[in-house]
Parts: sequence; C-alpha cells; structure tokens
Amino acid sequence: MGGRSPARWWRCALLLLLALALAVAEGRFVVEKNSLRVTSPAALRGVYECAIGNFGMPQYGGTMHGVVVYPKANRKGCKPFSDSGLSFNPKAGGLPVFLLVDRGDCYFTTKGWNAQTAGAAAVLVADDRAEPLITMDTPESAGKEHLENITVPSALVSKRFGDDLKTALENGDMVNVLLDWRESLPHPDERVEYEFWTNSNDECGAKCDMQMNFVRNFRGVAQVLEQRGYTQFAPHYITWYCPEAFVLSKQCTSQCINHGRYCAPDPEQDFTTGYDGKDVVVQNLIQICLFKVANESRKPWLWWDYVHDFAIRCPMKEKKYTRDCANGVIKSLGMDIDKINKCVGDPDADEDNPVLKAEQDAQIGHGSRGDVTILPTFVVNNRQYRGKLDKRAVLRAICSGFEETTEPDICLTQASGVGRCQINNGGCWKETRNGKSVSACSNEVAKGCKCPPGFKGDGIHSCEGKVASSSVGWGFLWVIFFGLGFAGVGAYAVYKYRLRSYMDSEIRAIMAQYMPLENQDTSSHQRPVEHADI
Repeated sequence: MGGRSPARWWRCALLLLLALALAVAEGRFVVEKNSLRVTSPAALRGVYECAIGNFGMPQYGGTMHGVVVYPKANRKGCKPFSDSGLSFNPKAGGLPVFLLVDRGDCYFTTKGWNAQTAGAAAVLVADDRAEPLITMDTPESAGKEHLENITVPSALVSKRFGDDLKTALENGDMVNVLLDWRESLPHPDERVEYEFWTNSNDECGAKCDMQMNFVRNFRGVAQVLEQRGYTQFAPHYITWYCPEAFVLSKQCTSQCINHGRYCAPDPEQDFTTGYDGKDVVVQNLIQICLFKVANESRKPWLWWDYVHDFAIRCPMKEKKYTRDCANGVIKSLGMDIDKINKCVGDPDADEDNPVLKAEQDAQIGHGSRGDVTILPTFVVNNRQYRGKLDKRAVLRAICSGFEETTEPDICLTQASGVGRCQINNGGCWKETRNGKSVSACSNEVAKGCKCPPGFKGDGIHSCEGKVASSSVGWGFLWVIFFGLGFAGVGAYAVYKYRLRSYMDSEIRAIMAQYMPLENQDTSSHQRPVEHADI
C-alpha cells in the first residue's frame, strides 16, 4: 500500500478492465424477460416481450393489470412529475397506471423513482433505438440516491412497440395491459436451487450497503429454507486474471493472488490508500472455503452467520478487514479453522487454486443462464433474478421457482406480492373499526370496488355497515362451554345410576347362592326372606 505512480496504475487498471471485457465478450449476456399482454385496443391485442429492469420489485410468479399512460410533459421522466402538475394515482375503482416514458437523458433508476413518486404502479421505458432488448441496470456511481427506495416493477420495451403504444394513446384509445412474470423463472420440482453472487468488499457505496442490508434481513429466511430441505443454496464470487505481461508488476501483485491468476478491483478505487484488491480476493476465498466446510458438515446455512458477523466485526473503515479478524469470527461459530485454511491454500503460490478456478469457470453462462457480470446477482433455478435486492422480492422469486402446490408455508406468509389494493387501496373505500380494517377493494378482481359482506354503499366513497364484534364469538363459545358442562354432569349421573344397578344385581346373585329367593319353595315353619330384610 506504499507510493504508486497514478499514471501506471490507471494503465494497469484499464488493461485489467480490458481483460474482463474480453472474457465477457467470449461468453454471453442473457436478458431476462417477462411478457406483456395487450388486451385492448384490438389493433394491438397480443403478447409482447419486455426486459425486466434490474431495480424495483418484479412480481415473480404473479401478474399485474394496468392501463398505459403516456405523460403530456416530462416524457423522459427525468424530472419530478409534480413540477408539471402531473399525478398518476389510480382513480376511484380504476386500474393502476403503467407509466410509459422515453429512454434517454437520465438514469433508468431516476425514471423509475419519478414515476413511483407520481403514483404509477409500474414503469415501461420505450427504447429510443431499434436494437435487441437490454437489461436496465443500476448506475455504478451517480444516480443511486433512490436505488433502495424503488419498489415498482420496471421493464424496457422495443422502440417499435413503444411507438405503437404512443400512437394508440394519441388516437384516444384506452390501452389495457397485463404484465406477467409467471414464466420468468422455471419451476420444475419441489426444491429450488439458487446462487448468490456477492463480494466481501464493504466499501463500494450504495450497492455494498444494499447487499449487507439484504444479508441481514434475508439470513433467517434463507436458513429456514435450507434447514428444512426446501432449497439448495451456493454462494459465488467473481474474480478475473491479470494480463500476462503485467503479472510480475507491482500493480498486479497488489490486486491479485497466485501470480495474477485471481484479481479484484481496488476496494476504494484509490490505488494509494486503504486495502488492495488482493485483500478482497483472500476474504472472498475464505468465505467460499467456509461454505464448503460447512456444506460438508451438512450445515451450509452457517455461511449466512459468518458473512453477517464478519461485516459487523471486521469492516474496512475500522481497519479490521484482516485474516486474523476473519479467524476470530470462524472460531466463534465453532468451525474447523484448519480445514478452512487448508482449502484457502497459499495465495502467494505460482499455481492454480482449485476453488477460485472453479469460481471463474462458473462465471461463464451455461444452459439458459448468461454470464454473471453484475454484482450482486441472484440466480434461481439457473435463471438470473432481476430487480431490487430485497428480502420479500427475492423470496417471492424463490417461491415462484417451486412446482405449483409444493411451495413451503413461508412462501404463503412472507412472500405475498403487491396487488392493486396495495396501491392507494385501488381507489376504493377503506376504514378501520374496532381494530379491524375493512375494505371495498379486492386483489382477486382486476378492477372495481365492492363493499364487503354486511356493508352497503358505492364502495368508492362509503360503505355503511357494522363490523362483527368479537363478543359474539365469545358468547357462542360460552354456550358451548356450558353445554359441555351440563352434558358432563348428566353423563356422570347416568354412570352412577348404572354402577349402582350393576352392584345391586351382583349382590343379589351372590346372596342367591346362600339364601332362597322369594319365588322359590320354602318350609312351612320358615317365612320368606324379603329384600328389605337382607
């Protein structure tokens, strides 16, 4: 971490990036898509492809009905729509608004945030050039201020389809569409396999903060799914190699291990201060090896505990991002540190590290999955997840990967999606009485408002009725309790009566063996024996 020549460093950095770009070019990037079905007007009716944005919350496994609106002003969505006096909150009983904006002039995330704050339920970005669909990614530097707060789904549509939508709207047509994510992820069986491509670096800004928040929030869910056998999880880490001509340079030796074979960018993007890329590679390697050892002991979920605890106890900003600190976390989890160190091997050796070599091979796409080039990345059933790295959104994606009717209970309790009633209650009446909320909106229907049972009204402005009191239920239970009590007393009385009768008959039978009964013959000098005499 000593003095370095900035010019030489930037040349080396550019060569490293060039090497990565060439590696990516040799592979392929797969654009994840969902379908958009136009139900009206008739001239546009059909199913169209759109590319899922890598921000917001796609409703994996579900659908969303809406009406397309193309704003009269601010058509690229680069400024708050309130500046133009525009609002897209759904009207009473109406469908949610899918806002159509043009590509260009600002980040995709800026368009998504401005549409969301104006009341839109989803964002459709019309491409401005005739090209294959691309993935709308999050920005690397600026434009991240709203990244974690965007919740509405987004999609990129082709220029041709976008033009057709605009023409229909300009002609006064109402354009109704259905966004469908049900087939965005494969769901072949009752177990989901997923991967989390991540990084131990905690100094990469908003993305690192979002990643650590996700680990903290998702850890419990992931461990439950894994412990009960519902999922098979594996973490992965991206590295690349240093150009051969610079393997022995001071620049490559500070950013790479194993003589330039496995490299990572400088954490602070400042080659003169802080930690080096090789420090990140080593910590990534420790996390991979910890998972391998935990998996061999049939406790793969310990990886989540380690990553969570390491981020808290060994942050870069406190100068604790060291191997000694990592060993302390490993010992606190009761894991075999010798096995982990053996797996890590010698970072200075001029030889391949089999663990990191396997990670580099896994980066290349196979089957329906493209190359992994974006961090962090989730892969569910060999298909890359797109959207916000959020506990509920990711769980919904995982749950959509189960074969229908085989989803675990946690999917029904924690992965519910956003329906039209979650957006301004669908424009319908809603009220809370006696601690219970009642609403005229239902996610089961595409539009309209209907008062709940026991209420009367238009469902939009008012519903008159009475919420059933819980005392009625308790009164019914008390009737059951008293009824059971009386039944118990009656049963006991019958039991005592039958027991007494049984004992009487037994006594009579015993006495009959020694004394004549009244219906038998007796001697003339002996009087009959009466029951009362016994």
